[in-house]
Amino acid sequence: MVYSLAASTLTVAAPLACDSSSAAGAEPGRRPPGFLVRGTDEEMLVLEVTLANRVVVRLPRVEVGQGVTTAVAMMIAEELDARLVDVDIPLADARAKGNQYTGGSNSVSSLYGPARELAATARAKLVTAAARRWNLPARTLRTRDTRVIAPDGRTATFGSLTASAARIQRPAVSTKPKPPSRHRVIGKPTTRIDARDIVTGKAKYAGDLAVAGAKPTVVARPPTLGGKLVSVDSRAARAMPGVHAVVKVASGVAVVAESFHHAFKARDALRITWAPGPLVSLSDAAIRSRLRAAVPRLGNPPRGSAQTEGEFEFAFVSHAPMEVLTAVADVRADRAEIWFSSQTPMDARDSIASAVGLRASKVKVHVMRGGGSFGRRLNHDAAIEAALISKAARRPVKLMWSRADDIRHGRMRPASHHRIRASHARGRVVAFTHTMASVSESYEGQGLSAQGSAQGPAPVSARGGVTPAAARAAGPLPSDSGLYNFGRVSGDYGSVELAIPLGAWRSVDSGTTRTAEEIVVDEVARALGKDPVAFRRTTLRNKAVKAVLDKVAAAGDWGRSMPDGHAQGVAVHEEYGSCVACLVEIDTTDRKNPRVTKVVMAADVGTAVNPRGLEAQLMGTAVDGISTVLQAGLHIDRGAVRESSYADFHYARQRHAPLRFEAHIMPSGGEPGGAGELGVPAAAGAVANAYARATGSKPRRFPLDF
Repeated sequence: MVYSLAASTLTVAAPLACDSSSAAGAEPGRRPPGFLVRGTDEEMLVLEVTLANRVVVRLPRVEVGQGVTTAVAMMIAEELDARLVDVDIPLADARAKGNQYTGGSNSVSSLYGPARELAATARAKLVTAAARRWNLPARTLRTRDTRVIAPDGRTATFGSLTASAARIQRPAVSTKPKPPSRHRVIGKPTTRIDARDIVTGKAKYAGDLAVAGAKPTVVARPPTLGGKLVSVDSRAARAMPGVHAVVKVASGVAVVAESFHHAFKARDALRITWAPGPLVSLSDAAIRSRLRAAVPRLGNPPRGSAQTEGEFEFAFVSHAPMEVLTAVADVRADRAEIWFSSQTPMDARDSIASAVGLRASKVKVHVMRGGGSFGRRLNHDAAIEAALISKAARRPVKLMWSRADDIRHGRMRPASHHRIRASHARGRVVAFTHTMASVSESYEGQGLSAQGSAQGPAPVSARGGVTPAAARAAGPLPSDSGLYNFGRVSGDYGSVELAIPLGAWRSVDSGTTRTAEEIVVDEVARALGKDPVAFRRTTLRNKAVKAVLDKVAAAGDWGRSMPDGHAQGVAVHEEYGSCVACLVEIDTTDRKNPRVTKVVMAADVGTAVNPRGLEAQLMGTAVDGISTVLQAGLHIDRGAVRESSYADFHYARQRHAPLRFEAHIMPSGGEPGGAGELGVPAAAGAVANAYARATGSKPRRFPLDF
């Protein structure tokens, strides 16, 4: 149901749960008795047409590079018949209630219905207002380029009609969104609406803000994870030019200075004694051993079957977004104001309020665009830290975590160990079992726990694997029916609790579980003497998955003759109501520096609102797959993260990127599915399978160069 809000301009709101069923029988524009909206502070998507002929929708999601602002602007422009350049999508501040969660690849799918309902209702009211002004039948009018147009050629901008449209209760024309056959904007490859601002420096991130009195701030942190401050001699640092304050916080010692140069120099002048963290006796080898021991047993295979088995290890991985964590905080005795990029701003506000001892209603959180996230900005540790420093220093601060801060003390994808067995008989798989264990985070007071163990059966996903608790909470998951027709599918899950800061990393558990499973699928095909693509085609359940597989096989010329040391690999994935296939070509003639030379991906995401944005997401997931399979991981060395920058956290550079990349978007008239995380498992699986075929090896530990 779409509601009209009391305002001097046309302002309409749609609940974010709006769909055709909830609107059935409703009269758009009518408000139930007692219904109030205070500004935009509701679980609503709110659209306003301003007198300046701007269409403004304050978005209850965050833009972290995934292009959600462009996608929503396209939805609005489509239904309003507005020019895309006339649509503004600012980010909403943290609200008092509702849902502002950005994650689980659900932003486009969750906003598709409400945004179109909203804009369609606004258009109907604007047309009705113009019809009354001109004394013409509303059905004879049309809309285009943010204007209403009469049969005789007269035009009126939406802005000139907004005040009169705000008073209309019953539009004279339909308020239903257009059918897909009439779409002119949705489905058209579109450049991001903020692209020019980003490349020219006009786009503002938290680090660009000039909040009155907020001074650059950095923190000296312990050398080990969870280390504690014993003592600090700050006399030399305090005496340095440009230093405003040195304060102790739970995470270390903060320096507030006139510039970041002054702050870093003073931080390095601090003389600090640290107590080691709880993992000081632990390194990678011991963690891998504990994980291996925590993986539940596979049980007995079906009688008379042959087995294809594998054990797989995945290292910790940093999110490492290009923009380092930055937060501006101004905490006073009776209120607080924070500026930072957050995927969970409402939770962040409540956590900040608790940390500084204020009511949540006294804390205002401004959501900024983020320069990358990949799940990192689901957590708000930097914002809480900035608020505590501001309170202790009694002044506004602009806190920046250095790259080393975030890699060594930030969140990371947990390390995991997988054990998979495919049982086959008479040329087909009759049972598929996947058990695993991953590191889970122990909190203050727990310290280093004993070896984890299986906590009972974990849900089995469509990929034949298991779903860790973190992933179950993070977003939509596949059905339990099984991606492949592999007979009896089962799984179990164990864990090892460690005092390591963990976070949901792009595609959460799928990036490891599905990678391992797609490797086993290739090995089963080999054991049965079948081609990997042909074998998948005969065992996949979903026609849409078969279609994307066929597309990459045809477009990528699957099976073509290749020189020694070169090979192709393929993998598929289904999740978030979408599916994807990836074909990779790799050159391993230099075994120490394998190079992915070509990537072909095909995706079916239902209605692709912006195919160009989807192509960009698939390209990013391809680089993620290349990175995490070949070379990017974090080492734990005596309780500390060894890596500290892009110099030693070996994410793919341009020289590692494929020389050729193709993305094929499958035509579909269905509702949009998820896309942002979809491609990671398929890309990673395809890279691993290509490497295995090129080298004649069985890759088991990732990244391969670790």
